Amino acid sequence: MTELTIDCESAASARGRRDSSRETAQKMAGERMQYATFHVAELFFGIEVLHVQEVLRHQTMTGVPLAPSVIEGLINLRGQIVTAVDLRRMLKTRIGSEASPMNIVVRGEDGPVSLLVDEIGDVIEMQSDTFERPPENMPAHLRAITSGIHKLEGRLLLVLDTERVLRTASKTSNSAIGESEVAV
Repeated sequence: MTELTIDCESAASARGRRDSSRETAQKMAGERMQYATFHVAELFFGIEVLHVQEVLRHQTMTGVPLAPSVIEGLINLRGQIVTAVDLRRMLKTRIGSEASPMNIVVRGEDGPVSLLVDEIGDVIEMQSDTFERPPENMPAHLRAITSGIHKLEGRLLLVLDTERVLRTASKTSNSAIGESEVAV
C-alpha cells in the first residue's frame, strides 16, 4: 500500500512539474522585453535596458597609444576611467553622421564600458515571442555580436549582445598588443 501511495505522490509531483513548466513557458511567451535603441550608420540596434548603465552625450576622450582602432579612448565618468569602444569601427561602417558620437555606457564583467554610436533612439518594448535567432544570411561580423532580431515595420531591430561586443573588442586589443610586441 505504501508503494502505491509513493507512486501516486510521484505522479502528482511530476504532473505538477509539467504544469508549472507549461505555465512558465506561457509566461515566457508573453514576457515583454525593453530595449534601449540606437543607430550605427544605417543599422538599428537595441540593448536590453538592464545592461545599460547610462546614456551620455559626447565626452572628451583621452587617446590610448598603441590601442587597436576600435578603442577610441578613455573617458572620465565621475572619477571612474571607462574604455570607449567605437561600434562604427568595429562594424567597419561609414560614420553615420558628422556629429560627435554618443555614449551608451553598459555594464561588463570588468566594469563599465562606453559604446560609441551615431544616434540614440528610444526605449521600446517588445514581446519576447517575436524574438528570433539571427538569420543565416546576416553578415558574419553582425552575427558575431548580435543575439537575435525583432522584426519591426520596415526594419529589423538587431539585439546587441554586449558581452560578445566586449569579448570582440578584447580579442582585437589582445591581438593588437601581440602584434605591437612582435614589432618592437
